[in-house]
Amino acid sequence: MTATTTEPTEQTGARTAEAAELISDARERIDALDDRIIGLVQERMAVSAVIQKERIASGGRRVNLSREMEILATYRNALGKPGTALAMTLLELCRGKI
Repeated sequence: MTATTTEPTEQTGARTAEAAELISDARERIDALDDRIIGLVQERMAVSAVIQKERIASGGRRVNLSREMEILATYRNALGKPGTALAMTLLELCRGKI
């Protein structure tokens, strides 16, 4: 095998050049999706900051636990048990640790 044939398969773990190409293309798509997800999380953090600021300014608490429970249930119902962990991470990013 030449270096150009083995390099893509070594990077992807694939055994054929065709599989390596498919995996490389799929990884590019995942990278693009990850970029979008990160952008959406950052946007969610900004919106959450606005909500917290207004809630506190009006004399309320920084965190609304009943709303957080709704969010946890939404993620759990959509994604199963790992969805709960994902939602907890998002909530922590958006409001900080309680």
